[in-house]
Amino acid sequence: MKDLKSLLNTIDVSAEWVGLREVKETKTYRSIRDLNPQSNTSVDTHGIMVEVLHNGQFGYAATNNMTSFGVNKAAKSAFENAKIASHNSLFKFNPDVRPKAVGNYKSKFLKDASSLSAGEINQILIKANQFLKSSDKVISASSMAMIVETEFNYVCTNGSDANQQFLILITDQAVNVKDNDVIQRRSMGRMGHQMGLEALNEDIVMGNCEKILTEALELVKADECPNEKMDVIIAPSQMVLQIHESIGHPLEIDRILGDERNYAGWSFVRLDDFGKLKYGSEIMNVTFDPTISNEMASYMFDDGGMKAEKKYLIKEGKLICGLGGMESQARSGIPAVANFRSSSWNRAPIDRMANLNLEPGESTFKDMVSSVERGIYVETNKSWSIDDYRNKFQFGMEYGRLIEDGKLTKVVKNPNYRGVTTPFWNSLKMVGNESTFEVFGTPNCGKGEPNQVIRVGHATPACLFSNIEVFGGA
Repeated sequence: MKDLKSLLNTIDVSAEWVGLREVKETKTYRSIRDLNPQSNTSVDTHGIMVEVLHNGQFGYAATNNMTSFGVNKAAKSAFENAKIASHNSLFKFNPDVRPKAVGNYKSKFLKDASSLSAGEINQILIKANQFLKSSDKVISASSMAMIVETEFNYVCTNGSDANQQFLILITDQAVNVKDNDVIQRRSMGRMGHQMGLEALNEDIVMGNCEKILTEALELVKADECPNEKMDVIIAPSQMVLQIHESIGHPLEIDRILGDERNYAGWSFVRLDDFGKLKYGSEIMNVTFDPTISNEMASYMFDDGGMKAEKKYLIKEGKLICGLGGMESQARSGIPAVANFRSSSWNRAPIDRMANLNLEPGESTFKDMVSSVERGIYVETNKSWSIDDYRNKFQFGMEYGRLIEDGKLTKVVKNPNYRGVTTPFWNSLKMVGNESTFEVFGTPNCGKGEPNQVIRVGHATPACLFSNIEVFGGA
């Protein structure tokens, strides 16, 4: 990494504030499909984003020429961008939206990225693939692992000096099974965590393979999911996407302000809903929490220098805070959280989800099942659709089991449910306790122009929702 302080001292523009954000990332991807290697790649990116504040406007310019000449050239370009923007500004910022950030952060892990060779990783993935191909009903099987090593350095003229180092592991195993004309898929859902290669453990991987192959073979023999209104218990593997789409995106303040409406969509939430809107039932508590060590989007500071702290967004069902950084707080009056984030060195930060979690409740999984007379239990998303306002939605899952008279009964295939965001969350009847709580992360949340694909964490218990419209179909 570069000596950013020395580079900062060479910048010669008459801005009120200047910041440098250096990002270096190595992404290693290994995948096996039907016993054949599909990918054995490693990609490096490294560059610096120069950011300036002039006449109330921020200007950005990125460069991978990390000499004094290259950084000064980018600084002059950023200054010109800010100067042009200031002639048509809707809001004038001051340096307060870039707080001083000093400190260091490093992912916690037991085994670093070099603890397994490429060959050793491939052997684990091949063994998983061989197991998944052990049935003659399997038409395709895949296994993958992605290792991401990222380092951020951040210095500013306000005295900021922060270094953050991340190690992320993303894995998946998946199988497609065919019996007569019926084809079903079962997977682990391609989730990730901020941890080391201790998670790429052969026993864990093989246990996952045994689960998904067994369930895939059940699904091709299963009846179609019924079409009716019933109670639904949603496993954490599906709750992840429910939280992401119907809480995370609609609470992004820049989206509420209209910044994303021509691309990623708007939101049904309005600024005057904060402090008033009954988003869900009284047992619904949602937090922004970048402090859980193994969750994918844990960190010390966001990319605007704000210290990351746990904050309630929804408490006892009431909407109290949104997902907006310091700039959005200045524009909207809604309190900020440290989620002003960029995906790389050549992207400017915007309001993004980070670790967005549903807090555990008091119910065991057995409590939830035994309370249901007629319902369904569902796992792992396979399809979704939600409108531009993040209001009306429907989700399809890979795996379902009926609940009859308080007991899990037969497996059903192609379970789906639909709803409208606030009525759905107000139907939340029971929230699982710590024994049902799981930590996940999704590696591919897209937003922004130019597009930014960013990593997001979600942690959640299993949940019971009452009287939901459930239906079958692929």
